[in-house]
Amino acid sequence: MSVIGVVGAGVMGVGVAQNLAQCGYDVVLVDKDEETLDAARATITRNCRMSALMGGPALDADEILARITTAVGVGALAKASTVIENVTENWEIKQRVHREIDEVCAPDTVVIVNTSAIPITRVASLSSRPAQTVGVHFMNPVPAKPVVELIPGVHTSQETVQRTRDLLTGMGKKAVEVKDSAGFVSNRVLMLTVNEAAYLVHEGVATAEQVDEVFRGCFGHPMGPLETADLIGVDTILYSVEVLYEHYADSKYRPCPLLKQMTDAGLHGRKSGRGFYTYDG
Repeated sequence: MSVIGVVGAGVMGVGVAQNLAQCGYDVVLVDKDEETLDAARATITRNCRMSALMGGPALDADEILARITTAVGVGALAKASTVIENVTENWEIKQRVHREIDEVCAPDTVVIVNTSAIPITRVASLSSRPAQTVGVHFMNPVPAKPVVELIPGVHTSQETVQRTRDLLTGMGKKAVEVKDSAGFVSNRVLMLTVNEAAYLVHEGVATAEQVDEVFRGCFGHPMGPLETADLIGVDTILYSVEVLYEHYADSKYRPCPLLKQMTDAGLHGRKSGRGFYTYDG
C-alpha cells in the first residue's frame, strides 16, 4: 500500500493521520518543527487510550503510531501517492504550503485540500496539477465522524474524484459530493449560526451557557453552537467566517468582534484550554 502524506499536525491533521493509520494506511505526517510533531504523537496516544472509554473501538496506540512516520518540512512527501493538506484556514499560509507541495510531489500525486470554507478552485489555481486537486471537508474529531463533504474544483478530473472516493471508503467515510462554493453546505449554515451565537454573548443578550442550553434543550442538539465553536477552534471559526464575508461580500457574514478579540487573546477553545468555556488538561 502506498504512503499517504498528511500536512499539518494540528487538530485536523492529527485526526486524519490517526484515522488513516487505524485503517491500515502508512502515513507520513509533516509539520514545521519537532515540538509540534511530538505533541501530535502524544495526542494520538491519548486519543487511542480514550477511544473505548468514549464509546469507540479499542485501539492499540503503539500499533497505530508504528504506521505513522513524522518529518519536519514537506520534503518527506516526495513518495506520497496522495497528500492531505490540513493547515489553518488562512489564505496566506495555504498559498505558501500548496506551492511547497507542488514543488516536491510526483506528477501523479493527488492533492486533497481539507478546508471548511476556502473554494477548491482557488487553491487549485496555485498548483501545476489542478486536475489532481480536490477538496474534502473532514469533520472534527475525524476518526469519529463518518461523513465528509467531497468538493471537486472546476478542473478536477473524474479520476481524481474516484481515487479520493476510494481512499475515503478505505477510511470508513461516506462522501457527500457538493459543488465548489465558499463554505460548501455545512459551513454556509453552521458558521452563520456560530457567528450569531457569538453576537448574542457579545451584546449581553445571553451567556454562552444559556445559548447552548437553548439549543440542547429546545432542539435536541447534542452540543450548542458555542460548545461547537470551542471544539472546532474559535480562531478557525473566525477565519472561516472571514472567508465567507470576503467571498460573498454579504453583511450577513460580518464576523462578530468577540471572535476577533478571543482569537487575538489566544482563547481558541479546547485546543488552548479556554474559549467560551474553560477546560482542564
